[in-house]
Amino acid sequence: MTTTEAGAGAPSTAAVGAQDTQDTQDTQDTQDTRNARTAQGTDPVADVPVTDHDRGVHGYHHQKDQHLKRLRRIEGQIRGLQRMVDEDVYCIDILTQVSASTKALQSFALQLLEEHLRHCVADAALKGGAEIDAKVEEATKAIGRLLRT
Repeated sequence: MTTTEAGAGAPSTAAVGAQDTQDTQDTQDTQDTRNARTAQGTDPVADVPVTDHDRGVHGYHHQKDQHLKRLRRIEGQIRGLQRMVDEDVYCIDILTQVSASTKALQSFALQLLEEHLRHCVADAALKGGAEIDAKVEEATKAIGRLLRT
């Protein structure tokens, strides 16, 4: 067998070099696409949206300061109840304050639930699969607990 016969079906050195260059370019294009998707909020591997929840940000995060302010106000109401009992205030007056404190906590809980549905459950819905089922079940149980109070 001659050299010409052995090399007849093999690619030339120039063709191999061109293919290596193309493979390198394809790899770079793929990486650039992944980086662009990540920057746009899309998982580069699964091509699904990357959500705040994936980044460890909970639904209430953007209103955290408002929530803390509201909870401090509720805490003040509870301390007021302690003071009323300590000062032997009339029962009905204390019960009125208990009712106000309870309503404030329920209102806070409903706001948190709404934020959970808008962010955590909605994020799971974008991804689909078992995660959405788990989030819906979790929210359903939370609603049940709120209704029993």
